[in-house]
Amino acid sequence: MRVFLTRRIPEEGIKILEDAGLEVDIFPEDRQPTKEEIIHGVRNADALISLLSDPIDREVIDSSPKLKVIGNYAVGFNNIDVEYAKKKGIVVVNTPGVLTETTADLAFALILAASRRVVEGDKFMRDGKFHGWAPMLLLGKEVYGATLGIVGAGRIGQAVARRARGFNMRILYYSRTRKQDFEREVGAEYRNLDDLLRESDIVTLHVPLTPETKHLIGEREFEIMKDGAILVNTARGEVVNEAAMIRALKSGKLFAAGLDVFYGEPKVNPELFELKNVVLTPHIGSATEKTRRKMAEMVCKDVVRVLRGEEPENRVV
Repeated sequence: MRVFLTRRIPEEGIKILEDAGLEVDIFPEDRQPTKEEIIHGVRNADALISLLSDPIDREVIDSSPKLKVIGNYAVGFNNIDVEYAKKKGIVVVNTPGVLTETTADLAFALILAASRRVVEGDKFMRDGKFHGWAPMLLLGKEVYGATLGIVGAGRIGQAVARRARGFNMRILYYSRTRKQDFEREVGAEYRNLDDLLRESDIVTLHVPLTPETKHLIGEREFEIMKDGAILVNTARGEVVNEAAMIRALKSGKLFAAGLDVFYGEPKVNPELFELKNVVLTPHIGSATEKTRRKMAEMVCKDVVRVLRGEEPENRVV
């Protein structure tokens, strides 16, 4: 049996596939393949291992009559037409849980970097502009003791809250359901979305991309937010109305933003590059050696399980 990978993943995962006797075919270039290249690669494959950036729609799914399993090297799976895969009897698996702490680390790094103007300060130094301490130089926002609003209190949102306790932050959260165990653990207070936005000094997003969450934070929501608030997004770019966010950053309504995800990745709105009050990272929420190895092992083990007729551990459908 044959498995097609849209990108090279850590060798620990590839070894699992090879040890199971699978023919492993990897897209040969170090870039995101086009949809047409994915279709060509997946022809006659029994399994497909894709990235979140790969559009796995009906046309891709139909390109191999032998396809039995799609393994998404990610927690999210909004890039896959899962309902159509289910209809075709194709199993979809992902990698939940493993990247929780790693992504929470990056979210908090963006909170600190955006609040304390770390990237601006680095450039200021490299440009040779530092001529000594000054009372008004690169003034930022307090993190210790600030009010943090967490939109989406799943695994990652809760992990960010645990980090916030070390900074003595007041923790607010918005979720589809109340999470009383979480409230007791970290002293978090539930708010509806509008009230959370009104009260928070820093807002961090941790929701999946669904029809309900697309543009969850838009023009109206930015107007509700505190003047000088900070927005951090490690969820999905489309959760935010990007044009409205840019206007809020330019006007000063937002003091700063920290972004690891973007609208229409891998494209990035060029206006973001022109803004000094934005910290940009290239979707590296899970980018540690340990986490990426574990993701590879998880998705490849589940692909092998499905091809052997066994139940996978992380089935989406």
